Amino acid sequence: MAVPKLMAISDATARRRASREDGASRFEDHLKRWVEAGVDSIQIREKDAQTRQLFGRARRAVEAFGGSLNILINSRADVAVAAGAQGVHLPARGIPPAAIRRRFGDRVTIGVSTHSIEEIRRAAAEGADYATFSPIYVTPSKAAFGPPQGLAALEQATRFGLPIIALGGIRPEVVGEVLAAGASGVAAIRAFHHRSSLDELVAAYGQATGGEES
Repeated sequence: MAVPKLMAISDATARRRASREDGASRFEDHLKRWVEAGVDSIQIREKDAQTRQLFGRARRAVEAFGGSLNILINSRADVAVAAGAQGVHLPARGIPPAAIRRRFGDRVTIGVSTHSIEEIRRAAAEGADYATFSPIYVTPSKAAFGPPQGLAALEQATRFGLPIIALGGIRPEVVGEVLAAGASGVAAIRAFHHRSSLDELVAAYGQATGGEES
């Protein structure tokens, strides 16, 4: 699997908010929109789902859109492998990437959430394929991880040989500057769940990369 460039992160709360604005409430509705818009990767991050529910959503995503999207499962490598997804995205303090690699080999792409330079260093040393780094900008969902990292920290994070996906407060108008700072791609939750910001974010990525959208 290629490193994500445009990663939409699924979230039940974001879907509920989106449904009040534009009627898209089903998990599959958003998957279809993401494919149509040009998103290349999704991270299925369904905190409210039990294991069977998570597997069901992952399997439906793989069956319907596995040829158009790189699909990663948050935290659960077992669910990712069972569902036929391309990879797993691990929390910063979760199972080390090296342990997942020993168990599943190169069958899975391994991403890691990071919020500090030390976590980036550790993810790179443990064999992760990429890392999200957040929050780059102010965003309510990442307030627990402290103040925004900013572009200077993002530039530093890219110096360990690990592809970095910028996350946290990513809006269309900042896509160009995070890519210029060295990010390999961008990720978001809320911005990808609303039709207008989804289209604007994909368009901004295309402009910043000379028309490449995936």
